[in-house]
Amino acid sequence: MSGLNANPDLFDVATERRSADDTAREVDPSVRDPLDELEVFEMIRGIKDPEHPHTLEQLRVVQRSLIRVDDARGRVYVNFTPTIPHCSMATLIGLSIRVQLLRLLPSRFKVDVNVTPGTHMNEKDVNKQLSDKERVAAALENENLLKMVNSCLQGIS
Repeated sequence: MSGLNANPDLFDVATERRSADDTAREVDPSVRDPLDELEVFEMIRGIKDPEHPHTLEQLRVVQRSLIRVDDARGRVYVNFTPTIPHCSMATLIGLSIRVQLLRLLPSRFKVDVNVTPGTHMNEKDVNKQLSDKERVAAALENENLLKMVNSCLQGIS
């Protein structure tokens, strides 16, 4: 059985966006802007699926309801839902989410990226890989893998 989902379901993208007032406050260096779930969602919603020309939001792999932010403790928790239970790209998708957040979030945040419980056959193995800092660092040293991650992140606004 292949890990490909040849004909994935597509969903409407959310219309909720940060307001202009929220955005203006974020650029004021004198104000510490608390991080929220919508802001994290906006950082990852446009990541491209490695197998399809669609975003993770369009495929409902990432959803705002699966993100939790504990700003006071500097923690961001993201669950993602592969399109099929045997998705061979789950680790790459999780790595792309992790890299995007590590690139965009202030360094005070620790990021936890996991497969949504019960949605993937190898959920524990994927989660173990994504939470291991040494494995993530080694993966990003692999030129081909880094190229695939950057391809998923290309064009995100």
